[in-house]
Amino acid sequence: MEKIETIILDLGGVLLNISFEATEKAFESIGLTNFHQYFSQYKASPLFEQLETGVVSEQEFYSYFRKETKLQVDDEAITKAWNAMLLDFPPERIEWLRGLEDRYRVFLFSNTNSIHHEAFQLKFSAEFPGKPFDLHFEKAYYSHILGKRKPYIDAFQALISDAGINPATTVFIDDTKTNVEAAEKAGMKGIFLTNGQTVLELGLG
Repeated sequence: MEKIETIILDLGGVLLNISFEATEKAFESIGLTNFHQYFSQYKASPLFEQLETGVVSEQEFYSYFRKETKLQVDDEAITKAWNAMLLDFPPERIEWLRGLEDRYRVFLFSNTNSIHHEAFQLKFSAEFPGKPFDLHFEKAYYSHILGKRKPYIDAFQALISDAGINPATTVFIDDTKTNVEAAEKAGMKGIFLTNGQTVLELGLG
């Protein structure tokens, strides 16, 4: 295998601890008992895909979400429940990340949305004052800004083209198997973090 020159990291489950169960329980507490039908680690309903690719605005999302779920709650309640999944950035993972920049080109590729994006940026700044989160990467690619999301191969192809990277010397790390498989189809080496495994165990730092 060619020497690794580039590392592309997922965010949730890789650098940021997340809990889909926490958001599901938060929605249950405000009356939605079947949230898993709309969103999980492995799939998203058309509405959530549209949010994650920037097709709908936050305000449109709130309105459509209430219409789809028949949930009579305000925007703030939806935001709070939706953000409940965002837990913490383990310091040892951020230290690991900071150790990569002298050895590799480092990028981020995250399926996210404008609501989560604002929340985790604030969370990171509170936990690690000083250098903003996105400046830890040559470029951070977010699905709602890129307009494409994993696991669609065209999302990886768009990133490869924009970043000017060689897929053959690139490692993509994610905790969702379908995303890793898509990266491999795009020509990258994929590393799938199975449940409980962390980037600290990969020997790349």
